[in-house]
Amino acid sequence: MKLKLDITPDLVAMMQAEIAAGERAVTAAVREAGANLKTAWRGQITGAGFGQRLANTIRSEQFPRGKPSLIAAALVWSKAPVIIGAHDTGPLIRSRNGFWLAIPTPAAGKSSRGGRITPGEWERRSGLRLRFVYRRTGPSLLVAEGRLNTRGRAVASRSKTGRGVATVPIFLLVPQVKLPKRLDLGRDAARAHEAVPGLIVANWVEGRFG
Repeated sequence: MKLKLDITPDLVAMMQAEIAAGERAVTAAVREAGANLKTAWRGQITGAGFGQRLANTIRSEQFPRGKPSLIAAALVWSKAPVIIGAHDTGPLIRSRNGFWLAIPTPAAGKSSRGGRITPGEWERRSGLRLRFVYRRTGPSLLVAEGRLNTRGRAVASRSKTGRGVATVPIFLLVPQVKLPKRLDLGRDAARAHEAVPGLIVANWVEGRFG
């Protein structure tokens, strides 16, 4: 007597098809979660007033590249981690040498590189010398003898009589500054992480019945 066991449908093929569907669902879910997180972080940055240029430093990438996987992962990061991290944590900033932090006033203008100007650069550009003024209450000052131009920047006076020359505060001197926390990237990251299981299920069902 011969017994022949014929299983229809093919269970092995069914399992392989189900694994392939799972790989596609996980990969699509992770890709969507990463894209959503990148969009959320960029929205936070522009919403805080930092501008699109800084927001565009947020990038995302998926692994493994070019193929579906049950262990797919998405990486979302910033190409300006120091700036983004500072506004995300709100750190206490102290002077490196233990003395003062020089905070430029509007009269100081901007650095030639577009950032915050330093006292040394300001003296080189303006040709004026800064003078220290100690104050018991409030921040001490670095001031210069000059005039304000039409843009509100302190410049050397061209007057031979000294007319129009004034003592202009150029920098405020403080021992430390508490940077306000203006971003909450962890909140959006947690939301993206919590959304992954639902996205996997949605993509798996769509792949089978869509």
